[in-house]
Amino acid sequence: MTKSTLLRRLAAALAAASLAACAHQAPPPTAGAGTRVAPLFSGAPDLEPKAIDVLKAMSARLAAAKTMTFTAVTTYESPSRFGPEIAYTTTSDVAVQRPNKLRVLTPGDGPAQQFFYDGETVTAYAPGEGVVATVAATGSIDDVLQQAYHEADIYFPFTDVIVADPYRDIADGLRIAFYVGQSRVVDGTTTDMVVIANERVWAQLWIGAKDALPRRVRAIYLDDPSRLRHEATFSHWKLNASVTAKTFTSTAPKSAKRIAFARPEPQPPAGGPATTKDAPAALR
Repeated sequence: MTKSTLLRRLAAALAAASLAACAHQAPPPTAGAGTRVAPLFSGAPDLEPKAIDVLKAMSARLAAAKTMTFTAVTTYESPSRFGPEIAYTTTSDVAVQRPNKLRVLTPGDGPAQQFFYDGETVTAYAPGEGVVATVAATGSIDDVLQQAYHEADIYFPFTDVIVADPYRDIADGLRIAFYVGQSRVVDGTTTDMVVIANERVWAQLWIGAKDALPRRVRAIYLDDPSRLRHEATFSHWKLNASVTAKTFTSTAPKSAKRIAFARPEPQPPAGGPATTKDAPAALR
C-alpha cells in the first residue's frame, strides 16, 4: 500500500456535508467545479433576523461548552459508473475538551480512521492497516484543524460544530438565511429549520428549539451540476460532562507502522495520469 493511499484512508471524507460547508474554507466538491449559479445571489445578502437568531443561539451554546461529546453520522452521494448516485456513510464519535483536545473515531463504508489531539501531538491511526502518522502540534482546536487540513488533507464534516466560534465561520460570506419552521421528527425532539447559503453551498439545518444543538444538516454544492446531496445527523449530545485525559490519547499500538504526516499525492493508474476520479469515491 502506498503512502498516498494510506493517508487518503486516514483523511476524513472531504466531500461530506457539514456546517463548515457553509464557511469559505470548506473543501471543494469533487465534480463540476467552475459551474456557478450566480443568479441566486443577485443584490444584497438576504438574512432573515429569526434565522440569524437561531444560528447565533446554536453557536453560543456550542462555544460555551468546556467539553462535549456527540455522534455524527454523515451520508454523501457519489455517481456510480452507471450514472445514478450511490450513498456512502460514516459514523464519527467525537470528544472535545476546549481549548486544545480532540478525538474523532470514525468507522464507515471504508477503512476505519482515528484522530487524536492531546494538546501536544496529533495522531492519525488506521487500525485496519495497522499504520499511524504523528506530528507535533500546539494551539487551539481551530489551529490544529487548519494544520491537519493543510498538511495532511484531513478534514471533518462537523468542523463548525467544534470550532471556538461556530457563527463566525457560518457568517463568513453568508448570502441567504431564512427560517422555514419547526420539525418534530428529527432526533425525537422539536427543531427549528433554517436555510443558509453562500456562493458555494446551499444548506438546511435542523437545530433544537429548546437546547439550540444541531441535529441535522443537509447540503448541496452549487457548483456541482450533479446536485449530489450531503447530509449529517448529530445525536447523543453531552455538554460539560467529565472527560478524562485518556480519552485523547492515541490507541495505536507500538507495533503500528509509522508513516509521515503529509498531504496525499495522487498515484497514477496503470497506463495513464492520475485524476481525482481514480480514487475510491468514499476517500475523495
